Amino acid sequence: MTNRIAFQGEPGAYSHQACNAARPGMEVLPCRTFEDVIEAVRGGEADLAMLPVENSTYGRVADIHHLLPESGLHIIDEAFVRVHISLLAPHGTRLDQVREAMSHPVLLGQCRGFLRQHGIRTITGADTAGSAAEVARRGDPSLAALAAPLAAEIYGLERLADQIEDRQNNTTRFLIMAPAPDHSRRAEQMLTSFVFRVRNIPAALYKAMGGFATNGVNMTKLESYMVDGVFTATQFYADIEGHPDDANVRRALEELGYFTSMLTVLGTYPADPLRESQRLPAE
Repeated sequence: MTNRIAFQGEPGAYSHQACNAARPGMEVLPCRTFEDVIEAVRGGEADLAMLPVENSTYGRVADIHHLLPESGLHIIDEAFVRVHISLLAPHGTRLDQVREAMSHPVLLGQCRGFLRQHGIRTITGADTAGSAAEVARRGDPSLAALAAPLAAEIYGLERLADQIEDRQNNTTRFLIMAPAPDHSRRAEQMLTSFVFRVRNIPAALYKAMGGFATNGVNMTKLESYMVDGVFTATQFYADIEGHPDDANVRRALEELGYFTSMLTVLGTYPADPLRESQRLPAE
């Protein structure tokens, strides 16, 4: 055991923040790509992988669903992280001195109101924490970075403004993955994630979903994506509430098996307590 958790990005990235929040006793291992994160766990450099899968503002993280089934890893937990954005600059900088802000394009799009209000132009950076490192390196008071508050501590920058995101409920969901599954735990709310391909028969998806309805299993997510760039090969990613050992979940998965050519369970794990806060109010 290495007692390390791997994440994609530079120190101070939001994935780093997720590691600190979900596994505070573990050493973090920054990696260049998602593939490098997975390989670090498969190769024994780290015990766990922290992978972002979706954001409440921008939807799913590109390519991640393609990587999960082939990773050989298993989901053992989920973690919801509120994305609080800070404006970071060299110490002694005044807000009215800042003319440009650097960050990842996704983050730049989440602070349009604040940037417009203060007349700050945007510069595209490779990532959030990397932008903070570049601002620290240049030491130019006219250039700031948009990043997590953690990045200010790591790169010695001053937080000129906090929580400047346009949407106050902006949240990213992460999955914590390990080499072996863990189906032993039980919590008030359990989740099971899996991928599948339907057989090439009429109404296959409709029939495959029927077992969840008739057995009272709530499906919280169903997404489709192409496989190997072929329009006729579609794979689905799904999250359901429940444990495969629950009688109704077992029956639903058995029925799903009749209409699929491939079915792989990625993991069974407790729901993050913050998941409830993401539910829309009942109409």
